[in-house]
Amino acid sequence: MNAAIGCRASIPGATIPWDERWGVVRGDRRQVQTAVLGSADSDEPLVLPLEALDLDAFRERYEHDSFWCGLLLGGCGGELTAKRYTDRVCHFSHNPGPEGTARECGRRARGVSSADHLYVKSAATTWLGTRGEHVDIDFAGTEGAPIGSVVDVISPRGALRVHLDQATPPVWDEEGREPVLGVSVPVDRETLIRRWYVHRIRLDSEGTSRLVRIGTEAFARPTEWFGLDECEMTDRGLSTPAVERIVRSRTTRPASTWPTKKAREAPAPQARARVLLRQLSDARKVESAVVVARVCDDIAALTGLDAPTREQLTAATQDAHSWLKQQAEVRRDHFARLKTAVAGGNTKDVRALLARINATDSSSWTEREHEIASAAADYLEAITTAATERVKSLLADIRWRRRGGASAAELRPLMAEVVQAAAHAGELGSYDTSQISAWKTRLGLNAAPVWRQIPSPSTSPKRKPQPRPLHTQVAQRYWIKRNCPRCQAQKGEKCVNDEGTGTGEVRRAPHDERVQPIIDERKVQQERNRPWRVYEVTCDDCGQGADSRCDTSGGPHRSRVDRAKEYTRLRKLRPGREEET
Repeated sequence: MNAAIGCRASIPGATIPWDERWGVVRGDRRQVQTAVLGSADSDEPLVLPLEALDLDAFRERYEHDSFWCGLLLGGCGGELTAKRYTDRVCHFSHNPGPEGTARECGRRARGVSSADHLYVKSAATTWLGTRGEHVDIDFAGTEGAPIGSVVDVISPRGALRVHLDQATPPVWDEEGREPVLGVSVPVDRETLIRRWYVHRIRLDSEGTSRLVRIGTEAFARPTEWFGLDECEMTDRGLSTPAVERIVRSRTTRPASTWPTKKAREAPAPQARARVLLRQLSDARKVESAVVVARVCDDIAALTGLDAPTREQLTAATQDAHSWLKQQAEVRRDHFARLKTAVAGGNTKDVRALLARINATDSSSWTEREHEIASAAADYLEAITTAATERVKSLLADIRWRRRGGASAAELRPLMAEVVQAAAHAGELGSYDTSQISAWKTRLGLNAAPVWRQIPSPSTSPKRKPQPRPLHTQVAQRYWIKRNCPRCQAQKGEKCVNDEGTGTGEVRRAPHDERVQPIIDERKVQQERNRPWRVYEVTCDDCGQGADSRCDTSGGPHRSRVDRAKEYTRLRKLRPGREEET
């Protein structure tokens, strides 16, 4: 570890009773997915691959290393072994005790994300260390919070308190310490409006490591994600490219987290007037209503001008105010179209309209317009998340089918679905991005997208698209855990031929009867996860039922919007689907 970097981490024994720390929690079958390298007190984490083929390469890479249930993971300090399985996910297992007895461990978190605080420490020290800044990392957090819940990153420019879970509530007005929230930590609407933005952090799996991403979330805007190399620690706090755009679009700055520098001496009034006129002209050219309104306010506050310059500024601001009124009409039209696009599920129009609306001054929005923008942002977030999960699922399916001997011609339609889903997905990790590029090259799709070529009716007969075989839609690690109702294969056994031959030959693919229930369950879960639209619920105020609009001229009642959000939060099924659960 870099000598300029200190770590004041707390050992889990400080908050966990001795007997629980060393393994009184009995019957705990959660699989250990993370460990540390070299020793029990190491701070170098790694994640075990889930698939058996990936584990073979992992073992070769770490052939001369040892794995430990690290103290900084809240573990027992025992040595671990990487276990290889083909019918379930691979995981770490504790080595037996001195007398050959099974070692019991009271470690609370064991999943892929259980070492995220160590990855945050490593990424933060590298990020700030390359800038020549000394940094301290503290895992102590608040009393009673599990280790790894909070990570304090302390640098000469200030401190960041990273909340990876909800165990410790963020404090927004603490001097010199800026909260950074994990994706599961909520933030209320009033805080977003008052502060203009908050920062978030997420970690994406990349091989045996985890990649840190920083996001900037603002009211009625989707969260924008960046790599650490795109971020900076400034006198105002943590800054991303999104922060700079948000600050430039506002007329006043938010309350600064850090002490601000002494203001520069103001220029002469005549020179300032020329600058403002140029800014006003530039803002009109790019149709930025936010900047036009801000410059008009600056012009009105300008004093010490001669008569000709004042007349020129007055004429310019009058023309600008007329332009702003026209833009207000355009904005109202955009909100009306955005509401229609969300109700109709038109993702392309929602994305384009929300981008244009977010370029306007949100301080002039009505409460109803804020609700429309918020609903649109929630809609896009749900679509993006679903597309990202679809990409990961399809890539896993392609890898499984390739290992099963599928040809390139069979895999090309699946890869076309990956490309289509990736266009709507969020920020994909570098591993998924490299996988998409590699498979496109491997299947010959970069040069000629043959799966999209439509044969001419005069030369080829029309062929109906063939449905994908059921066994290609479900990975083996899922159907192998179920009995087969057709050939009576038990859990952990592959299906056998049941055509009365008596040979008991093992099939390359499972029977459809074994796979179909899993596909049906997934469809129900996807339906449960889809956000409720406003007009799918009954309105408490006017009594209008599903598919009927409220009897108002200004859109649906607030109670109806709140009910749709509540149904989404509770993952309530649509009518007629309850019997499928």
